[in-house]
Amino acid sequence: MQIGTGLFTCQHRPDDDRTLSDLYQEMLTLGRAIEDAGLASAWVSEHHFTDDGYLSGTMPALGALAATTDSLEIGTCIALAPLYDSVRLAEDAATVSLLADGRLSLGMAVGYVDDEFDRFGVPKDERTARLEDAIHVLRGAWSDGPLDFDPQFHDAPADTLVTPKPEKAPPVLLGGKAKPAVRRAARLADGWIAPSSLSIEGVKLRQDDIHAIREKEGLDGEFTTYLIQHGFVGESKEDAWETMKAGYLYLQRKYAEWGSGETIDELPEARVEELKEQAIFGTPEQVIEQLEPYREALGDDVHFIFRTYYPGIGTDEMVACIDRLGDEVVPHFA
Repeated sequence: MQIGTGLFTCQHRPDDDRTLSDLYQEMLTLGRAIEDAGLASAWVSEHHFTDDGYLSGTMPALGALAATTDSLEIGTCIALAPLYDSVRLAEDAATVSLLADGRLSLGMAVGYVDDEFDRFGVPKDERTARLEDAIHVLRGAWSDGPLDFDPQFHDAPADTLVTPKPEKAPPVLLGGKAKPAVRRAARLADGWIAPSSLSIEGVKLRQDDIHAIREKEGLDGEFTTYLIQHGFVGESKEDAWETMKAGYLYLQRKYAEWGSGETIDELPEARVEELKEQAIFGTPEQVIEQLEPYREALGDDVHFIFRTYYPGIGTDEMVACIDRLGDEVVPHFA
């Protein structure tokens, strides 16, 4: 089981006196720490028009990470595909892949925030069709020849030669937990990203469905399950929770606001307890114990994205967590 981390959001908490430039430098510092610690991957996330500066430029951020690391898989978790010009996304992703010497993975999903669709002028009811269209554009753009595909949402004709070409096509990963989203990943992608809201049993059920579909339809090639879960590695269980708590709950509160469209000053106590129960945190030994059921249920071929980046909790604290992951947790699952 491979273990990576992230997801870099570069959000500026109101009680953080650093500048946005400081937060982006923090991302690069953490990227180098992730590679030095021997983890498998580092990931950026995406949202737009937020009051806290949530990272929106995924490709520039990944380009910077590509330039400051040498062997680390880097990727989007997740790029909001319907909001992109698909041809431009193909160009930008190919450029990042070349900068990273083939280390880019492109995770995508349909998105859900109404305000983002409204302000980009993209009809939300087209999001699934736009995602599928983008996948075909990416595949064609990264092939040896022209697109060989007439995009529904772009005027580029099928004989368009999109450049640059990556040395190898970046893996396309699709997120989502509903049956249509999971089956779309099985048929069109190179991997599926399971959201943190799913239980181990829920991931297993969907993973089995993916394997059944790919076998039935004769789909060859590698296919990887990526699994997101929040957590932290500290000196004790209490230390880990107290270190991650403020940033974790801030992040979850902002997600709840964007999902509901309403301002949320504080999460209900029941929700806080639920989030605490879902997270994986503690000493390295305790984290290993909590990760073992995932390996037992899903096998060794999963890629666990252990989400340890939390806005405003401190660079040194996150580096210490990354070091503990690399020194004591990752070797157990190697």
